[in-house]
Amino acid sequence: MIDLRSDTKSLATPEMLRAMAEARVGDDASGEDPTVNRLQQRAAEMTGKAAALFVTSGTQGNLVSLLSLTEPGQEMVADELAHLLHYEGGGCVRIAGLMPRLVPNRGGIADPEDVAAALSVGTVTRGATGVVVLENTHNLAGGLAVEPERMQAVAEVAWQAGAAVHLDGARIFNAAVALGRPVTEFTQWCDSVTFCFSKSLGAPAGSVVCGSREFVEKAKVYRRLLGGAMRQAGHLAAAATVGLETMVHRLVVDHRNARRMAETLAGLPGVKLDLAQVQTNMVYFVLEREDMTPEEFCAAMAERGVLVSLPLGAVGKFRLVTHHNVSEDQTAAVCSALADVLGE
Repeated sequence: MIDLRSDTKSLATPEMLRAMAEARVGDDASGEDPTVNRLQQRAAEMTGKAAALFVTSGTQGNLVSLLSLTEPGQEMVADELAHLLHYEGGGCVRIAGLMPRLVPNRGGIADPEDVAAALSVGTVTRGATGVVVLENTHNLAGGLAVEPERMQAVAEVAWQAGAAVHLDGARIFNAAVALGRPVTEFTQWCDSVTFCFSKSLGAPAGSVVCGSREFVEKAKVYRRLLGGAMRQAGHLAAAATVGLETMVHRLVVDHRNARRMAETLAGLPGVKLDLAQVQTNMVYFVLEREDMTPEEFCAAMAERGVLVSLPLGAVGKFRLVTHHNVSEDQTAAVCSALADVLGE
């Protein structure tokens, strides 16, 4: 089966599996795992931050970052489509104790004017804004890659008001590759950033949070509080290191395959799709067909060997996601299946 439900469905490469088996490990909860330490150092260097911390998931990375940057009762400014609002169990409210202030999403990011209007200095009725959250690439906005200059405009508004900036950069390398810019041009506009090894980088599990040394020391406390202090985590970190070293340069292939699927869909009847929005490894589209329900479409694709999820509730659209386990030949097979199912 060709699995387009998410890049989290990608599988470890043989090189990753060998690295996991051969990894030198120790007790990471005590900072004694050499493979984890090496991965953290490399992640910090690549993002231009002073330090980094290996965590179990992107959700945990975002929550650890919010806890480390804010105090309970403060407010959090985020755009209305932010992943941490829709898919992370409400941890920002339930655990971090933050009041979300939502602003419109304008092509993957909020306008600085909207952010400025949402900021609070703190009053007897409102907590002060503790953090402004950015996301890049932005999942529910279509997998859009947001330019560093747009991030800068929002970050400067936040910093001027005394608020921290956190970047949910689960797929930040997709953004960097799509725009042809170094990752540090994006990460310089945040106090903390998390990115995932288990999505487009193809590792089995794990994410990392990066920031100042003081931030990472706080993050260690909250990682343990959330049950994320692992022991011989070097086996996972070894695969993540391979992903970081070998998978970034090939993301252009995933982007090209997604574009090919999008162009096929754009020419089929009853498909509503904006090709300008297909910038990375995601293809969002609406199916406007009276002769076919979403369930029937997914079933028909599965019969042809392609797994597709039902439309995402937050945006009401189908999403196809490419990754390293979807080859160019398989992309051609997906396009043929789409034409077969949706063609006149």
